[in-house]
Amino acid sequence: MDRPTYFASPGGHPPQTDLLSGRAVFTEAYAVIPRGVMRDIVTSYLPFWDNTRVWVIARPLSGFAETFSQYIMEVAPGGGSDQPEADARAEAVLFVVGGEIALTLSGKTHRMTAGGYAYIPPGTAWTLRNTAGAAATFHWIRKAYHAVPGLAVPEAFVTNEAEIALAPMPDTQGRWATTRFVEPTDLRHDMHVNIVTLEPGAVIPFTETHVMEHGLYVLEGKAVYRLNRDWVEVEAGDFMWLRAFCPQACYAGGPGRFRYLLYKDVNRHVNLTPFG
Repeated sequence: MDRPTYFASPGGHPPQTDLLSGRAVFTEAYAVIPRGVMRDIVTSYLPFWDNTRVWVIARPLSGFAETFSQYIMEVAPGGGSDQPEADARAEAVLFVVGGEIALTLSGKTHRMTAGGYAYIPPGTAWTLRNTAGAAATFHWIRKAYHAVPGLAVPEAFVTNEAEIALAPMPDTQGRWATTRFVEPTDLRHDMHVNIVTLEPGAVIPFTETHVMEHGLYVLEGKAVYRLNRDWVEVEAGDFMWLRAFCPQACYAGGPGRFRYLLYKDVNRHVNLTPFG
């Protein structure tokens, strides 16, 4: 596979000469947050994070995401946090799209660059610093861990996409493949955060309709995505949220690969209390 690329939002503001039209969509079944709306005006800041700003692109909210939150974190040189997570229930995945960070987990420091991936279980002591000379950007996906009596909590790990072999989907001649950072049958994990790769012209050839909620951040390329009743054009830097049972399919548009970071909730009984 060619060397992957990872889109990171540049922020800033559009010029006054730009047209007002855009691709942002928010419906009862899905949302599309294009890269062009991830501007400085919608950044925020977090307690106990130094020289860091954040784009919140998903959060638990009535009529929106139910199981997870997702941040795009931009950490300036020297920035970071010694108290990054305030919720002891939260598990996390960090995925680096630009720059370099130093992640310390239980006393061990890991240098992470683009393609770097970390799983952090709930209740884990960790810190994060940018000790390099340029800004670092990473995705931070958070979920309240759903513990099950008799199942151990997963252990923390740090890796890089380059170290994980692509798993091709059956009968696709390798044109549709997944980078799986966690073994799907490991029931300790109640979420998967994978990378999906579609070669130019490849297709998800049926309208998936399933219980898993999705967050999709486009890392590379462009495509036309079927979301519920609509066909929507998406490109690197766009974010999509899909509620449970939202019909979905995809054509990869080319000329290069189409790749996205994919969140889904898995491996747990359905909560029988209405609305969670």
